[in-house]
Amino acid sequence: MQSTRDWLEKSNAPFVKIGVTDIDGILRTKYISRDKVMRGLDDGLSFCNVVFQWDAQDELYGNGLADPAFGDSPVTVVAGSQRTIPWENDVPFLLADFSSASGSDPAVACPRSLLRSVVERAEGMGFTARFGPEYEWFAYRETPDSLADKQHQNLRPITPGMFGYSGLRTGALSTFHHELFRQITAFGVDLEGLHTETGPGALEAALVHQTALEAADRAVLFKEGVKQISYRHGFVASFMAKQQADLPGCGGHLHQSLWREDVNAFYDEARPHGMSKTFEHYLAGQLFWLPKLMPLYAPNVNSYKRYVAGSWAATRANWGVDNRTVALRVIPGGPKSTRLETRIPGADANPYLVIAAALASGLYGIEHGLELTTPAVVGSAYEQSVGEELPKDLGAGAGAMRAGLAQHNILAPAFSAHFLKTREWEWSRYQRAVTDWERQRYFELA
Repeated sequence: MQSTRDWLEKSNAPFVKIGVTDIDGILRTKYISRDKVMRGLDDGLSFCNVVFQWDAQDELYGNGLADPAFGDSPVTVVAGSQRTIPWENDVPFLLADFSSASGSDPAVACPRSLLRSVVERAEGMGFTARFGPEYEWFAYRETPDSLADKQHQNLRPITPGMFGYSGLRTGALSTFHHELFRQITAFGVDLEGLHTETGPGALEAALVHQTALEAADRAVLFKEGVKQISYRHGFVASFMAKQQADLPGCGGHLHQSLWREDVNAFYDEARPHGMSKTFEHYLAGQLFWLPKLMPLYAPNVNSYKRYVAGSWAATRANWGVDNRTVALRVIPGGPKSTRLETRIPGADANPYLVIAAALASGLYGIEHGLELTTPAVVGSAYEQSVGEELPKDLGAGAGAMRAGLAQHNILAPAFSAHFLKTREWEWSRYQRAVTDWERQRYFELA
């Protein structure tokens, strides 16, 4: 693999775009001169640590997280992340993280650094973890200005009607869909497929599985790429988990497996469904931790609107074989493709954090030899009471996570403390809000 330095030396571009990912999964970027980046590879680069002190609206967290000096924290350029941005005239791009930040720095909240630590734990157990994310989103014939003018109401989707897997809809907008596939691939994010989903303007894409960190990197870049390319066609793409009450939500499902060298550790031909004991322990770990780590999978107030019966999103910590109504779908596929699909994450969740949560939970199950005592769901999970109910809202989710990690913190303690405060902050913002629904229901009759 070509080094970052060699790659930049061959580039004629006067500047480079560098990005870091915040708690909410937002890619925060800036343009830096190529010469400064080259010097920084020797002398160090930095990024203002305010990116971990802002919420999604750039409001400072008001519960003790702020560094009053808003200093710079050292960042490390991610080896192998170099690529060019096709829709920006091939401007060079680099990812960075805060893995070199000190323990007292706000940058301990770096999501990529958290995932790196979980990956190292897996490697210490002799495993290589591979993940293949899938994303659903809605696209609208809007612009950022029109969204503001309309106050996000009465938006026009790029296509009407409920047309899942539609050749008509993709054919009608073939220029957009072809460019989306080509440019995302040219951005170094390989896709397995792209198609319409059920809902007006709904789309879904599956990313080719990669090692855990690479999969998360590509997922972040995929979402950024979809939004940027959509802008250039006069569209706005939204990965919000639940955009309308009468439409399905947007999932961010995770396909995953563990490997020992070239052998799938999840596969055992002699066992039911080809599931090895390692797979069963991993699955049991996720079942155990799922209700306790929901804010990592469902980080926003809106995220929990997706978990309703009949919505293609689970309501309990349950599992089944090739069953899309459960939280954890076992996919028997032989020695190469036997895997687990974690269907709980929303498309709005931070890719680094959902992969970290899934992997850490599974490894916990293996380390502790957890047995798979919950029976597999056969048929619709919505009609059965198998498995623990999931938290109903972000406040309950944060409370369950705080209590669960107090018993056994499977994540970096400094990260967990910071993250929980950010989710409690998000919930407090919502509790202070007065919604249109409340005014319509109570204004005159209360």
